[in-house]
Amino acid sequence: MTTQVIILNGGSSSGKSGIVRCLQAVLPDPWLAFGVDSFVDSLPSKMQASDAGIKFAPNGEVSVGADFMALQAAWMEGVVAMARAGARVVIDDVFLGGAASQQRWQKALGALAVLWVSVRCESAVAAAREVARGDRVQGMAVLQADVVHKGVFYDLEVDTTHTESLECARTIAAHVS
Repeated sequence: MTTQVIILNGGSSSGKSGIVRCLQAVLPDPWLAFGVDSFVDSLPSKMQASDAGIKFAPNGEVSVGADFMALQAAWMEGVVAMARAGARVVIDDVFLGGAASQQRWQKALGALAVLWVSVRCESAVAAAREVARGDRVQGMAVLQADVVHKGVFYDLEVDTTHTESLECARTIAAHVS
């Protein structure tokens, strides 16, 4: 079955977005890219600091509420609808709930052919990237480095600690059928 969706899961500043851009460049067919960061940015500002929405604690902890979960479920269904309509889709996500987050995607995806990719990075390296970016609450990278992978199964794993995004993208592209 031809891969219709690629899902990259990794903690903050692990290198997912860079890999996505490189995948779009190296894959022979056009792939649409969707990331959880864009979804969060699309939320009304009042949801970005409420118990029902998403909250970023000073230590980097992220918590989400019922309204966030409902809108994220709708967003996921919309992304999946594009794949069902024939678009190839690559998704950059952070499974804050580990296996439960993957199960939510599995439910939405149904029978679509998916390549599940773990994007790992040593927490110290991700933390340094987080500081250099300047657009993240410090601490997210360290807190998310392992928890996002807990109980999640993958078809492939890449590690950006010492490997450039382009090389990771080429590795992933070689597994797209």
